Amino acid sequence: MEKVVVLLRVTEPDDRWCEQIRGQVATGLLDLGVEGLAVNVRDGAVRDSLMTLTTLAPPVAAVVSIWTQQSYGPQVAAAVELLAGHCESLAAYLVTESVPIAPPDRLDDRTPGFANIALLRRPVDLDHATWLTRWQVDHTPVAIETQATSGYTQNVVVRPLTPDAPAIDGIVEELFPDAATTDLHAFFGAADDADLHDRMTRMVASTSAFGATDNIDTVPTSRFLVRSPFPAT
Repeated sequence: MEKVVVLLRVTEPDDRWCEQIRGQVATGLLDLGVEGLAVNVRDGAVRDSLMTLTTLAPPVAAVVSIWTQQSYGPQVAAAVELLAGHCESLAAYLVTESVPIAPPDRLDDRTPGFANIALLRRPVDLDHATWLTRWQVDHTPVAIETQATSGYTQNVVVRPLTPDAPAIDGIVEELFPDAATTDLHAFFGAADDADLHDRMTRMVASTSAFGATDNIDTVPTSRFLVRSPFPAT
């Protein structure tokens, strides 16, 4: 099975658009027979998050994760065509997925907390192997130790699947308490200001080592698991 991540870009997504993406559009994707489907939308619950960083115009307003048996087949092509009709522009990527912390999903319901999605770009002065080691091997335990993370998924981009897709090397999804949208203490799980300073200092040092402090987009979203790619037996 393969995983495809599709970024939907819209200048000003409102809640009606978000509901359409996770409702009618998600149903259309299920009708294509995809093995798994998760929909993240930048809706009113998270839209004003302090953790928003944007380099793309229009910005990313939704992230759709599709699990499929064939990333290059007609099913994904039909999914991309369907999604393209509901946004200003989109980009699809084939990724490999690692899950240090499984998200606390509730099928067909909003996953507890807010899902912060980061789009990473590898610095030109770092070779791919070094970049990957610093991100996944060195940084992962630091991220878990310094933040109030309840879910953590890392997607390494294998290749873009759509023309003119922005250059992105990694797509991260981390889940935090809902309070973390506007409260740094809640985001980092800090007991007080001194603890917050210590956690932020460690986090910045770690992310700087693989270039995740510059040229990055962070998109606050609400996550909905529509169909599990790994249903319980």
